[in-house]
Amino acid sequence: MAVKLRFGARDVRILDSAVVYDGHFEMRRVTLEHRCFGGGWSPPLVRELFERGDAVGVLPYDPLDDTVVLIEQFRPGAMRGQDSPWMLELIAGVVEEGENDEEVVHREAMEEAGCEVSELVPIASFIPSAGACSEQVRLFCGRVSKAGIGGIHGLEDEGEDILVHSVPRAEALQMVADDRIPNGHTLIALQWLQIHGDKLRERWC
Repeated sequence: MAVKLRFGARDVRILDSAVVYDGHFEMRRVTLEHRCFGGGWSPPLVRELFERGDAVGVLPYDPLDDTVVLIEQFRPGAMRGQDSPWMLELIAGVVEEGENDEEVVHREAMEEAGCEVSELVPIASFIPSAGACSEQVRLFCGRVSKAGIGGIHGLEDEGEDILVHSVPRAEALQMVADDRIPNGHTLIALQWLQIHGDKLRERWC
């Protein structure tokens, strides 16, 4: 029997909500109460939420060469001791007002990798850090029709400096097995490709 969540959106009361920081990203302080499993309601809880908007990511896959396009870029949140803060990632971007997911995929693929994708297949939707951040991420796999492999891309006014890689699918999956993909979005997408890659390649070829 499938597990069914006991509570839903109506089981939360927002008592107060205010923006406490508005810079490159936004921080909101929320006072709320919610139903408890043992009955009744929680006492009022104060929580800060990181508001960065929803994001869309795409893993470009070339079924003919059996390769994926991954980008390499600096990430300040990955500065941890002697670990490299440059990460191999799929292509991703924040959904701007009025955009749909497919528009974000095509815009970001071209900006970050000089990449054109044709058919899109949904992978997953998830909330990366629900305890502190309101962002939802929606992932796709896209069939590559063109990519700027080896080129440096990104928007200068956003401080982007992005190197584009073509990686054989087998090598990318081995990197997952070797715990060499510390980026959650990319890890989920590559694990999905490990499950569906053969059927996807047969379908697209």
